[in-house]
Amino acid sequence: MPGKPVGSARHPFTIAAHPTLEPEVKRAILANWASDVHAVESCPTLRQPPGLDEPVSLDAVLGALKSVGREGLPGDILADRD
Repeated sequence: MPGKPVGSARHPFTIAAHPTLEPEVKRAILANWASDVHAVESCPTLRQPPGLDEPVSLDAVLGALKSVGREGLPGDILADRD
């Protein structure tokens, strides 16, 4: 399930740097974490996906998502983005 942390992953950059996850899986997990459904009600710039003890900033989630970037995207998608 994309909302659950992977192993001991407790930070978005842990997901982004995970050595065995495919880039598509990393993006799916992080996009899920960025979703408003995981926003902390009293502080909408924080996200608390299920399984995390502490909330993480939306900026950290988006930064991790950006760091995954184009890794693993098919060439024709890359051509459309350049």
